[in-house]
Amino acid sequence: MNDKTASGSGPANPSAEALRIGVYICRCGGNISDVVDVERVAEVCRHLPGVVTANVHTFMCSDPGQKNISEDIRNEKLNRVVVASCSPFLHELTFRGAVQRGGLNPYLYEHANIREQCSWSHKHDPQGATAKAIRLIAAAVGKLRYAEPLDQIRLPNQRQALVVGGGVAGMKAAADLAGRGIPVLLVEQSERLGGQVNRWNRVFPTEQPAAELLGALRKQVEGHPRIEILLRSRVTKISGFIGNFQVTVEGQIGPAGRRTEVAVTVGALVMATGFLPYAPRDGEYAYHRHPAVLTTPEFLELLRHAPDAATLQFQGRPVRSIAFIHCVGSRQVDGVQEPQADGKINNYCSRVCCTTVLQQALAVRQRFPETEVFDLHQDIRTYGRGHEDYYIQASQAGVIFFRYHGDEIPTVAPRTDAPAGAPPLRLTFKDYLTWGEELTLDVDMLVLAVGMTAGTCQSLVEQLKLPCGEDRFLQEIHPKLRPVEISVNGVLLAGAVQGPMNIRETLAAAGAAAVKAAAILAKEQVELNPYVAQVDADLCEGTGQCVEQCEYDGALRLVQVTNGDGKARQRAEVNPGLCVGCGACVAVCPARAINLNGWRLDQYEAMVDGLVAEAPALAAATA
Repeated sequence: MNDKTASGSGPANPSAEALRIGVYICRCGGNISDVVDVERVAEVCRHLPGVVTANVHTFMCSDPGQKNISEDIRNEKLNRVVVASCSPFLHELTFRGAVQRGGLNPYLYEHANIREQCSWSHKHDPQGATAKAIRLIAAAVGKLRYAEPLDQIRLPNQRQALVVGGGVAGMKAAADLAGRGIPVLLVEQSERLGGQVNRWNRVFPTEQPAAELLGALRKQVEGHPRIEILLRSRVTKISGFIGNFQVTVEGQIGPAGRRTEVAVTVGALVMATGFLPYAPRDGEYAYHRHPAVLTTPEFLELLRHAPDAATLQFQGRPVRSIAFIHCVGSRQVDGVQEPQADGKINNYCSRVCCTTVLQQALAVRQRFPETEVFDLHQDIRTYGRGHEDYYIQASQAGVIFFRYHGDEIPTVAPRTDAPAGAPPLRLTFKDYLTWGEELTLDVDMLVLAVGMTAGTCQSLVEQLKLPCGEDRFLQEIHPKLRPVEISVNGVLLAGAVQGPMNIRETLAAAGAAAVKAAAILAKEQVELNPYVAQVDADLCEGTGQCVEQCEYDGALRLVQVTNGDGKARQRAEVNPGLCVGCGACVAVCPARAINLNGWRLDQYEAMVDGLVAEAPALAAATA
């Protein structure tokens, strides 16, 4: 390999004398060292060109481990650092901070994943896992030979937030942001705030009236001097990047209520578009085939307006028996339930349905004591604090439980030949609380416990290229390390937009989203990682192939420039706020005029050299 980069740009390869690299290998409490011979790895790495120290620590991410790195940078005059530990998704920011505290540019650090890629994936081959760990570290050391200090990208920040969705999550996020001094635009497509909770009677497990909860939240946002609320409105266009999102809102805006458009610029966006209850297909469990088959939201409406009596009344007749079926639209099984419109089944658990059913079943037994209640479930998942009490109380109140298997769902048929006054619905199922006995149950009403499905935000998903999981909900980066954050900088998730949640979880997530949005908007500028494309103006031929390949609108464009001879030509220009560093442009540039900061082509080549090197030390380790 030449000492220059393949494209002619980038630094020359520094001599081994100029390099002072420290390698830090983590035992990960045995997660790594139980398989990988970390002491052997350290011994081999001490002989790699440019490496002046290689240390092993039980928990490199701990405070003592980080302190070890920072002190070595100062004492050993290190100018590059490699950390070999678990996935960089977990602790890249941790080690970058440790490097910076030692006085070194944080982008002169490289990470080698020897847990997921070595000890965990080759646990039955310790020798092979050890050899692979050595080569991964050698690749990281090779990459650092061409590393250069990088500075964060700093962009102007429009210190206003947009909250999309005026349900519980949206109101909570807006109130918390306004309480931190941040102006908020709250957009809700319906005629009132509150979302799905407007349909509820009481919330579990506190049994607080839903109207009371909503009233308290509305009081916090309506009339607040820093919150502008737009009802009957929706976001139709959105573009830009963190600190500078251009948003178009269409709706009945202003005192006259005429449909119009407004354009605003915001620095951060909170997605709080919530969920939709699963809509059973026509005929699913006889839904729409018989009026006494309801969904849980519909049954809630019935309970809200029904007077207390010996039995529940429905359409002028007494309801002496009710059956609930769990997991309608959730935990679906391939080949049993029909797929949804996108060809997928809803194989996830909606989490809150079990407690919802038990709350409703208990309410029926308490308010209508002569109405029998039957519960058909796959299993009971009352996972939250205080939720199990509903199961105990429902059992004590006389609710009768049956258990079916997900691949043997109950069948429901209207009893067209039932005598007058007899139950009009017949359920047939195998009960695995009685060893698979097939049972028939005739009831006056059937309630389908429908799950949660992703809310209506597809337009914004497409415009901002927001990632969705297999369940179609928006996907956060990491549920523990970066909750409520999504891979698009400046966009936060609040509540059930990212998956099924109960009220307590929704409020907590909305509060977390507000805190993170406020942290973004607290500064005059936003700071971004410098891992974006960079164009060598001297090499760029302006073919436009990079612009055609780029999937992020506005991240790359062609601009007119003037040569030294006065002739005009085109060249590519990068918008660092929109570039995500995917590298698609690098692959198609015929002149090799584009590179990614921190991941240049010469660095890739050096990594390959490290992986395939047959130096004596590496050969001995892999023998």
